[in-house]
Amino acid sequence: MYSLLLVILYMAFISLGLGDSLLGSAWPAMHEQLGSPVTHAGIISMTIAAGMVTSNLLADRLAKKFGARLLAIFSVSLSALSLFGFSLAGSFFFVWLWAFPYGLGGGALDAGINNYVAANYKSRHMNWLHCFWGVGAMTGPAIMGFYLTGGFEWSAGYRTVAFIQMGFVLVLILSLPLWKKQAGGEPVAAPVKPFSEILKLKGVKFVLPAFFAYCAIEATTGLWASTYLVSHRGISPEAAAAFTSLFFIGITAGRFLSGFVSVAMGNKKMIKTGIFFIFAGIAGLWLPVQTNVLGFAGLIVIGLGCAPIFPAIIHSTAENFGKENSQALVGLQIASANTGIALMPPLFGLLAGFAGAGVLPAFLALFAVLLLVMTVALNRATRPA
Repeated sequence: MYSLLLVILYMAFISLGLGDSLLGSAWPAMHEQLGSPVTHAGIISMTIAAGMVTSNLLADRLAKKFGARLLAIFSVSLSALSLFGFSLAGSFFFVWLWAFPYGLGGGALDAGINNYVAANYKSRHMNWLHCFWGVGAMTGPAIMGFYLTGGFEWSAGYRTVAFIQMGFVLVLILSLPLWKKQAGGEPVAAPVKPFSEILKLKGVKFVLPAFFAYCAIEATTGLWASTYLVSHRGISPEAAAAFTSLFFIGITAGRFLSGFVSVAMGNKKMIKTGIFFIFAGIAGLWLPVQTNVLGFAGLIVIGLGCAPIFPAIIHSTAENFGKENSQALVGLQIASANTGIALMPPLFGLLAGFAGAGVLPAFLALFAVLLLVMTVALNRATRPA
């Protein structure tokens, strides 16, 4: 039962990834049909992330009140409904209208499952959990690219993913007896300490900006890579939608491999290795060469670098700050991460409106430096005396 429940958790994270990656791959075609400026993708992304931050901070309380299994079913159902709403939208306003509820659904599921896996499974399972998010995130652009290259509208891609998520809802409903049989009862979150106490812990002031910077890199790449390839590299929107999946392929493959080496390497080495790969990938994306091969390779390498960082930071929470503080801190860390998701992609959209999408590598490099500096400071602050 323990292993079967883990499979259900993996499937739930596939459903998260499916919807998270759609907007970036669809937007080059989507904004033209909606008659919206290209920079409006940032508004949608920010609204989704605002919903996620809201539910991140409420997830523990909601899980205690309604139970983790019912919260999971509600979260995926809300995400599926929102994606279906996207597919019916004929204007930017109605796309924006569904953005916040989509974020609410995803955020509650994200925080709850991360809390549970961090507390009950080894680091390899945390990596593989996020690997399955990558499976969904990789599949989303592929589905969108299939419809766009086949002459269909972007709404068909959203509708298909909505139906897939409805299937995940059915799986979660059928798994209700399994949750009841799980040893120790439902995997609900432990009581949360006040955030005022958590913020005083040594090292917290470094881990939150590190998470913010990491998610700024991941979210900005996922949302704007396709636009960068179209406007700066001269690639067609249809091809760019398919090539954007390279970034998510890198994340997925990296997290799968990380699961095998994370226990031996440890969380801190995994994070350092990931940052090195991010810098290497940005360099490939940035080099002013005629061929697009380095740009495509750069997206894969950035994805490989991103792969171990989120799982390693989450899994090292108890080690860095004490098990008694880990549950509250996981929620706060994910909220900080989603704040980066909310603010930085739209900020880049504004910047691209003035300077062009070609500044994407420089933007990513800035946050890679911030991530490196905060990680080094965190390691020093949490080093045993």
